[in-house]
Amino acid sequence: MISIKTDEEIADMKRAGKIAFDLLNYLENVIKEGITTKEIDTLSEKFVINRGGKMECKGYEGFPASVCTSVNEEVVHGIPGKKKLRKGDIITVDLVVSFNGMMADTARTYKVGNVSSEVDDLLTYTKEALYAGISKVKAGVKLNEISKAIEAVAKEHGLGIVRELTGHGIGKEMHEDPCVYNYSNNESELILEEGMTIAIEPMFTLGKRNVWLMEDDWTICTQDGKQSAHYEHTVVVTKEGYEILTGE
Repeated sequence: MISIKTDEEIADMKRAGKIAFDLLNYLENVIKEGITTKEIDTLSEKFVINRGGKMECKGYEGFPASVCTSVNEEVVHGIPGKKKLRKGDIITVDLVVSFNGMMADTARTYKVGNVSSEVDDLLTYTKEALYAGISKVKAGVKLNEISKAIEAVAKEHGLGIVRELTGHGIGKEMHEDPCVYNYSNNESELILEEGMTIAIEPMFTLGKRNVWLMEDDWTICTQDGKQSAHYEHTVVVTKEGYEILTGE
Protein backbone atom coordinates (compact mmCIF):
# COMPACT_ATOMS: atom_id res chain seq x y z
CA MET A 1 0.00 0.00 0.00
CA ILE A 2 1.32 3.43 -0.98
CA SER A 3 1.13 6.14 1.67
CA ILE A 4 0.71 9.86 1.02
CA LYS A 5 2.66 11.87 3.59
CA THR A 6 1.38 14.86 5.53
CA ASP A 7 3.26 18.14 5.57
CA GLU A 8 4.44 17.36 9.10
CA GLU A 9 5.72 13.94 8.08
CA ILE A 10 7.55 15.39 5.10
CA ALA A 11 9.15 18.01 7.35
CA ASP A 12 10.45 15.26 9.64
CA MET A 13 11.75 13.30 6.65
CA LYS A 14 13.50 16.43 5.41
CA ARG A 15 15.13 16.87 8.83
CA ALA A 16 16.28 13.24 8.74
CA GLY A 17 17.48 13.70 5.17
CA LYS A 18 19.51 16.79 6.03
CA ILE A 19 21.31 14.89 8.78
CA ALA A 20 22.05 12.06 6.35
CA PHE A 21 23.22 14.49 3.64
CA ASP A 22 25.52 16.28 6.09
CA LEU A 23 26.98 12.93 7.14
CA LEU A 24 27.81 11.96 3.56
CA ASN A 25 29.52 15.31 3.07
CA TYR A 26 31.45 14.84 6.33
CA LEU A 27 32.64 11.44 5.11
CA GLU A 28 34.23 13.03 2.03
CA ASN A 29 37.13 14.08 4.30
CA VAL A 30 37.09 10.92 6.41
CA ILE A 31 37.27 8.23 3.72
CA LYS A 32 40.90 7.77 2.79
CA GLU A 33 43.58 5.12 2.54
CA GLY A 34 44.04 3.13 5.76
CA ILE A 35 40.70 3.76 7.44
CA THR A 36 38.66 0.66 8.28
CA THR A 37 35.03 0.26 7.35
CA LYS A 38 34.26 -0.22 11.05
CA GLU A 39 35.78 3.18 11.81
CA ILE A 40 33.52 4.71 9.15
CA ASP A 41 30.54 3.05 10.81
CA THR A 42 31.48 4.28 14.30
CA LEU A 43 32.06 7.86 13.15
CA SER A 44 28.78 7.84 11.18
CA GLU A 45 26.70 6.69 14.13
CA LYS A 46 28.26 9.31 16.41
CA PHE A 47 27.64 12.04 13.82
CA VAL A 48 23.94 11.20 13.43
CA ILE A 49 23.21 10.76 17.14
CA ASN A 50 24.88 14.08 17.95
CA ARG A 51 22.46 15.77 15.55
CA GLY A 52 19.35 14.21 17.01
CA GLY A 53 18.82 11.49 14.42
CA LYS A 54 18.55 7.73 14.70
CA MET A 55 20.39 5.14 12.61
CA GLU A 56 17.73 2.77 11.27
CA CYS A 57 19.95 0.16 9.61
CA LYS A 58 21.39 -1.03 12.93
CA GLY A 59 19.37 -4.04 14.01
CA TYR A 60 17.16 -4.02 10.91
CA GLU A 61 16.41 -7.69 10.30
CA GLY A 62 19.57 -8.40 12.29
CA PHE A 63 21.97 -6.10 10.39
CA PRO A 64 24.86 -5.50 12.82
CA ALA A 65 25.97 -1.97 11.89
CA SER A 66 24.72 1.58 11.46
CA VAL A 67 25.72 1.98 7.81
CA CYS A 68 26.38 -0.34 4.89
CA THR A 69 29.95 -0.12 3.55
CA SER A 70 30.30 -1.83 0.16
CA VAL A 71 33.79 -1.90 -1.36
CA ASN A 72 34.64 -2.38 -5.05
CA GLU A 73 32.68 -5.43 -6.32
CA GLU A 74 30.32 -5.27 -3.33
CA VAL A 75 27.08 -3.77 -4.64
CA VAL A 76 25.13 -3.27 -1.40
CA HIS A 77 24.82 -4.28 2.25
CA GLY A 78 28.52 -4.63 3.00
CA ILE A 79 29.06 -5.11 6.74
CA PRO A 80 31.61 -2.77 8.36
CA GLY A 81 34.61 -4.55 9.85
CA LYS A 82 38.40 -4.69 9.91
CA LYS A 83 38.84 -4.14 6.17
CA LYS A 84 41.21 -1.23 5.47
CA LEU A 85 40.64 0.90 2.42
CA ARG A 86 43.42 1.04 -0.17
CA LYS A 87 44.30 3.52 -2.88
CA GLY A 88 42.20 2.86 -5.94
CA ASP A 89 39.27 1.40 -4.01
CA ILE A 90 35.73 2.68 -4.28
CA ILE A 91 33.31 2.41 -1.39
CA THR A 92 29.57 3.01 -1.17
CA VAL A 93 28.12 4.20 2.12
CA ASP A 94 24.38 3.56 2.31
CA LEU A 95 22.31 4.58 5.33
CA VAL A 96 18.85 5.34 6.65
CA VAL A 97 18.32 8.10 9.22
CA SER A 98 15.06 8.83 11.04
CA PHE A 99 13.73 11.85 12.88
CA ASN A 100 10.51 11.60 14.90
CA GLY A 101 10.01 8.16 13.37
CA MET A 102 10.16 9.34 9.74
CA MET A 103 12.98 7.98 7.58
CA ALA A 104 15.24 9.14 4.76
CA ASP A 105 17.51 6.85 2.74
CA THR A 106 20.62 7.89 0.84
CA ALA A 107 23.86 6.49 -0.60
CA ARG A 108 27.05 7.75 -2.21
CA THR A 109 30.06 6.04 -3.78
CA TYR A 110 33.47 7.48 -2.85
CA LYS A 111 36.89 7.20 -4.46
CA VAL A 112 39.90 6.33 -2.28
CA GLY A 113 42.64 8.33 -3.95
CA ASN A 114 42.97 8.04 -7.71
CA VAL A 115 40.99 5.42 -9.62
CA SER A 116 41.13 4.28 -13.22
CA SER A 117 39.31 6.35 -15.83
CA GLU A 118 36.92 3.43 -16.35
CA VAL A 119 35.97 3.37 -12.67
CA ASP A 120 35.75 7.15 -12.59
CA ASP A 121 33.27 7.01 -15.47
CA LEU A 122 31.24 4.36 -13.64
CA LEU A 123 30.74 6.74 -10.71
CA THR A 124 30.02 9.70 -12.97
CA TYR A 125 27.34 7.92 -14.99
CA THR A 126 25.69 6.19 -12.04
CA LYS A 127 25.29 9.58 -10.37
CA GLU A 128 24.07 11.03 -13.68
CA ALA A 129 21.44 8.27 -13.85
CA LEU A 130 20.20 9.13 -10.37
CA TYR A 131 19.50 12.72 -11.38
CA ALA A 132 18.09 11.66 -14.74
CA GLY A 133 15.55 9.56 -12.85
CA ILE A 134 14.79 12.30 -10.35
CA SER A 135 14.22 14.79 -13.16
CA LYS A 136 11.15 12.78 -14.26
CA VAL A 137 9.42 13.00 -10.87
CA LYS A 138 6.18 14.98 -10.92
CA ALA A 139 2.58 14.39 -9.88
CA GLY A 140 0.71 12.78 -12.78
CA VAL A 141 3.77 11.12 -14.32
CA LYS A 142 4.12 7.34 -14.64
CA LEU A 143 6.61 5.77 -12.25
CA ASN A 144 8.15 3.95 -15.21
CA GLU A 145 9.42 7.26 -16.61
CA ILE A 146 11.95 7.24 -13.75
CA SER A 147 13.01 3.70 -14.61
CA LYS A 148 13.33 4.45 -18.32
CA ALA A 149 15.54 7.49 -17.67
CA ILE A 150 17.89 5.52 -15.42
CA GLU A 151 18.12 2.64 -17.88
CA ALA A 152 18.89 4.99 -20.78
CA VAL A 153 22.05 6.26 -19.07
CA ALA A 154 23.30 2.73 -18.38
CA LYS A 155 22.67 1.64 -21.96
CA GLU A 156 24.34 4.72 -23.44
CA HIS A 157 27.55 3.98 -21.55
CA GLY A 158 27.52 0.18 -21.64
CA LEU A 159 27.05 -0.36 -17.90
CA GLY A 160 25.32 -3.27 -16.20
CA ILE A 161 22.09 -2.65 -14.28
CA VAL A 162 21.59 -4.78 -11.18
CA ARG A 163 18.00 -5.99 -11.54
CA GLU A 164 17.58 -7.83 -8.26
CA LEU A 165 17.73 -4.58 -6.27
CA THR A 166 15.42 -1.59 -6.60
CA GLY A 167 14.48 1.74 -5.15
CA HIS A 168 11.36 1.90 -3.00
CA GLY A 169 8.84 3.93 -1.12
CA ILE A 170 9.91 5.15 2.32
CA GLY A 171 8.42 6.94 5.32
CA LYS A 172 7.49 5.36 8.64
CA GLU A 173 8.95 2.15 7.24
CA MET A 174 12.32 1.73 5.54
CA HIS A 175 10.83 -0.13 2.60
CA GLU A 176 7.34 0.79 1.45
CA ASP A 177 5.50 0.48 -1.85
CA PRO A 178 6.17 1.09 -4.68
CA CYS A 179 9.29 -0.60 -6.05
CA VAL A 180 11.32 1.84 -8.15
CA TYR A 181 13.05 -0.23 -10.81
CA ASN A 182 16.22 0.87 -12.57
CA TYR A 183 15.00 -0.44 -15.92
CA SER A 184 11.78 -0.06 -17.89
CA ASN A 185 9.16 -2.67 -17.02
CA ASN A 186 5.44 -3.40 -17.08
CA GLU A 187 5.10 -3.21 -13.29
CA SER A 188 5.72 0.54 -13.07
CA GLU A 189 2.50 1.88 -14.62
CA LEU A 190 1.65 3.57 -11.31
CA ILE A 191 0.91 7.30 -11.56
CA LEU A 192 2.89 9.48 -9.15
CA GLU A 193 0.84 11.51 -6.68
CA GLU A 194 1.67 14.61 -4.68
CA GLY A 195 2.96 13.62 -1.24
CA MET A 196 4.46 10.28 -2.26
CA THR A 197 8.00 9.77 -0.99
CA ILE A 198 10.38 7.44 -2.82
CA ALA A 199 14.03 6.44 -2.67
CA ILE A 200 15.61 6.36 -6.14
CA GLU A 201 18.86 4.38 -6.30
CA PRO A 202 20.59 3.24 -9.48
CA MET A 203 23.19 0.48 -9.00
CA PHE A 204 25.44 0.02 -12.04
CA THR A 205 28.35 -2.33 -12.71
CA LEU A 206 31.39 -2.23 -14.98
CA GLY A 207 30.78 -5.80 -16.08
CA LYS A 208 27.77 -8.05 -16.25
CA ARG A 209 24.70 -7.32 -14.14
CA ASN A 210 24.70 -10.70 -12.34
CA VAL A 211 25.16 -10.69 -8.55
CA TRP A 212 25.34 -13.17 -5.71
CA LEU A 213 24.81 -13.19 -1.94
CA MET A 214 27.90 -13.78 0.19
CA GLU A 215 28.12 -16.18 3.11
CA ASP A 216 27.37 -13.42 5.65
CA ASP A 217 23.80 -13.40 4.22
CA TRP A 218 23.98 -9.63 3.66
CA THR A 219 26.70 -8.56 1.25
CA ILE A 220 25.71 -8.70 -2.43
CA CYS A 221 28.60 -8.76 -4.93
CA THR A 222 29.00 -8.83 -8.69
CA GLN A 223 29.57 -12.35 -9.92
CA ASP A 224 32.39 -11.32 -12.25
CA GLY A 225 34.22 -9.29 -9.58
CA LYS A 226 33.88 -6.01 -11.46
CA GLN A 227 33.28 -2.80 -9.54
CA SER A 228 29.83 -1.45 -8.77
CA ALA A 229 28.58 2.06 -7.94
CA HIS A 230 25.44 3.16 -6.12
CA TYR A 231 23.88 6.60 -5.60
CA GLU A 232 20.59 7.30 -3.85
CA HIS A 233 18.30 10.15 -2.81
CA THR A 234 14.94 10.27 -1.09
CA VAL A 235 12.51 12.60 -2.87
CA VAL A 236 8.95 13.80 -2.36
CA VAL A 237 6.57 14.17 -5.30
CA THR A 238 5.11 17.67 -5.69
CA LYS A 239 2.64 19.27 -8.13
CA GLU A 240 5.48 21.07 -9.87
CA GLY A 241 7.95 18.18 -9.76
CA TYR A 242 9.96 17.05 -6.76
CA GLU A 243 12.01 18.02 -3.74
CA ILE A 244 15.14 16.10 -2.77
CA LEU A 245 14.92 15.40 0.96
CA THR A 246 18.49 14.10 1.30
CA GLY A 247 20.26 17.15 -0.10
CA GLU A 248 20.49 20.91 0.18
